[in-house]
Amino acid sequence: MNLKPVGVIRSPFKTHSDAPRQGRFSDAVSEIVIFDEYADGLYKIENFRYLIVLYWMDRASRDKLRVIPPGENEERGVFTTRSPSRPNPIGLCVVEVLEVEKNRLKVRWLDALDKSPVIDIKVYSPEIDCVNQHAAQQP
Repeated sequence: MNLKPVGVIRSPFKTHSDAPRQGRFSDAVSEIVIFDEYADGLYKIENFRYLIVLYWMDRASRDKLRVIPPGENEERGVFTTRSPSRPNPIGLCVVEVLEVEKNRLKVRWLDALDKSPVIDIKVYSPEIDCVNQHAAQQP
């Protein structure tokens, strides 16, 4: 597998302790800068209010398979959590687009650290990406 970053995140969060646990917990504004060779992929992106941003959590621990989630007392496997510590630390945030200027997107609700590589951007579709609240209830 060979992934190439398509851009980089400019964020006010410089360290893990600066960042919110989840992007939706902060209204801080970040900028996503898409590299010139991928800028054409942004064509008509201004028509979408919400996006899914996939990024590489390059400063996350990759050697943990169990963690204790915030507010809990017991260990769980990383695949049952939203912990950044995982074998392949891919971050995922639904963001609100505030401004589009050429290859730069100003967004909020992004929890990525400054200089995190962007892997991909997809449009958010409520019909596809939003699970019915009752159907999503955990056993």
